[in-house]
Amino acid sequence: MAKTIVVKQVGSPIRRPKIQRQTLVGLGLNKMHRTRELEDTPSIRGMINKIPHLVEIVEEKG
Repeated sequence: MAKTIVVKQVGSPIRRPKIQRQTLVGLGLNKMHRTRELEDTPSIRGMINKIPHLVEIVEEKG
């Protein structure tokens, strides 16, 4: 079983650069307080590291 992480959006994309909004959409997040369970891969970790002020890692599984 692959490792997964639960990511929660905690910041608003309003008045943020377009690339940060696109990164949120790429993670499957677009509204406040939504959570997604994603595979723990280097690309996902890189996307999270680009916008640490907008998302937080709630839980790591696996």
